[in-house]
Amino acid sequence: GINAEYGGPENSAAVHPFLLRLFSDRDLIPLPFLQGGKTNLLPKFIAKRRTPKIIEQYNQIGGGSPIKMWTEEQGNAMVSRVSELCPQFEVKNYIGFRYAEPLTEDAMDQMEADGIEHCVAFTQYPQYSCSTTGSSFNGMYRHIINRQKEGKPIKMTFSAIDRWATHPLLIKSFAELIKNKLDTVDPKDRHKVVLLFSAHSLPMSVVNRGDPYPQEVAATVEHVMKALNYSNPYRLVWQSKVGPSAWLGAPTDEAIKGLIKNGNKSLMMVPIAFTSDHIETLYEMDIEYGEEMREEFPEANIMRCDSLNMHSTFVDCLSELVADHLKSDGKTIPQMALRCPMCTNPTCGPMRGFFSSRSLPEGIVRGCKESGEEESMKSFG
Repeated sequence: GINAEYGGPENSAAVHPFLLRLFSDRDLIPLPFLQGGKTNLLPKFIAKRRTPKIIEQYNQIGGGSPIKMWTEEQGNAMVSRVSELCPQFEVKNYIGFRYAEPLTEDAMDQMEADGIEHCVAFTQYPQYSCSTTGSSFNGMYRHIINRQKEGKPIKMTFSAIDRWATHPLLIKSFAELIKNKLDTVDPKDRHKVVLLFSAHSLPMSVVNRGDPYPQEVAATVEHVMKALNYSNPYRLVWQSKVGPSAWLGAPTDEAIKGLIKNGNKSLMMVPIAFTSDHIETLYEMDIEYGEEMREEFPEANIMRCDSLNMHSTFVDCLSELVADHLKSDGKTIPQMALRCPMCTNPTCGPMRGFFSSRSLPEGIVRGCKESGEEESMKSFG
């Protein structure tokens, strides 16, 4: 499969190219200068202006993003487990980042060069948003179309895992990590810890188009709290706002300050929409919302539960998602075909039609260990 996500710069030299790709993405940020095929002056200006600040942030967490390392480790462990669950398939893992190397388009070309017959586009965002999974899948779809226009059509077949916000093992993973952190708190005070489920925010312009992300993140939170038997008070908050426009709130930092001022002295941040550590957890949560807030409010106990990373239950979650995808012939759920009510993106409809109509080809073996079939697939990415 191809694990699709934003990615992150591994070193200082990669920060500017990362930001330039990010701010040039029409699916993510519909800037005025990006409309109608006009020049990319504004993205270049923003990327150049923000690069020094972002480099400094990465320097404070080790010099670069660890997201590629975590994605590789998660993918390798997943492949090992899926190979046990589905021995008929020769499974390989590829990373396809939207804004950092290895880029999604390059990964697709490499898969084809390696002789991969079928590609599972596996989003690493549990909750679907047009700005994340939608952007990655749009990029893949455009590359498929561009290759056709060039007279070099991609021969691989495709299917997609587009969302998994309430998968039982994802919920169990979060619940286990939260319990582990709660166990470090004095038992008599444990029930007082406020759980702050923090997710990357979205511009309200995206939310008001009908993007499903807020409701899917909320669904994850509610399932986790149910698994915890609603043991603690909790709120869903939103981080990482960029620019002056209105974004989904309440903002994580302001929520922390408000709760402390209201008398809540023990808070735990939970990175509910991230599958590994990166700048939003290691810098934004741990430094801006953790260290700096503790200096401002020394009476408060501000903590963060561990990210999913290589948590064993989470690796089982990824593996089961892929195995179940193979067992179901690679079909998506009906939600994949539904565009946002106010969608204006010309790529979104065809992309959704493409991936929602995909399944495993007739020539590829279906089923897993219990099927009893002996034929094996040559290569499956």
